[in-house]
Amino acid sequence: MFTATATRGNPVAVVLDGAELTDDQMQAVARWTNLSETTFVLAPTDPAADYRLRIFTPGAELGFAGHPTLGTCHAWLTVGVPRSPDAFVQEGVVGHVRLRRSDSRLAFAAPPMTAADPDPDVLAATVSALGLAAGAVERAQVLDNGTAWLALLVGDAASVLTLEPDHAALRALPKVGVVGRRTDGDAAVEVRAFAASVGITEDPVTGSLQASVAQWLTAAGDLPGQYVAAQGTCIGREGRVHIERVGEDVWVGGGTHTVVDGTIDI
Repeated sequence: MFTATATRGNPVAVVLDGAELTDDQMQAVARWTNLSETTFVLAPTDPAADYRLRIFTPGAELGFAGHPTLGTCHAWLTVGVPRSPDAFVQEGVVGHVRLRRSDSRLAFAAPPMTAADPDPDVLAATVSALGLAAGAVERAQVLDNGTAWLALLVGDAASVLTLEPDHAALRALPKVGVVGRRTDGDAAVEVRAFAASVGITEDPVTGSLQASVAQWLTAAGDLPGQYVAAQGTCIGREGRVHIERVGEDVWVGGGTHTVVDGTIDI
């Protein structure tokens, strides 16, 4: 997901016929794939939705995640019968998520988000664990759209790219995303996401974080209503996330590719 090249971006495993699996079996499959997320497609409980999904990391179920949302829709379109050729509705823990297809990309409308000031002690511990210099953080908020992130805005992309986090220390701290402005290339910002607390040291490309950051920083005027975000640079994934604010909606999109197609026995 979030790439024009199939072996970059962020992979997700999509189980298209997960209706007969128990919660424990779903979690076991997610541990086995060892990807940042694995999803399971189920029949919707609401006729307004095209399909329902559940999302698991290797350690826990998530209420929402962005690249699994795009990846699940991409996979479902290979077997499902959409009511509209370019607009779809996904049912999940956070409710309905709208998706659209245009310009060879899929995009989702960012779900509702809450924002709160972080606890000062937690913020200080997180900044220290990231190895950020004192005073490097311009803004900090806890953003939650079904997945909570401590989001930090720093001065520039170099500050993001040179981070050398203490992942052991981050295991006891919130999931954290760091955003810095870029002044060259095709992207407006560089983003990194660290989620050691759920078994992911660095996430290649993070749709839930990108969605919340876009809602937060476009509303505040720190970022324009349309931009591209880079993520995964430091781990060779080179993801690109396309953001577009249309009225109150923030659309989060990118390229999607099928790389592996097959069956598993459980």
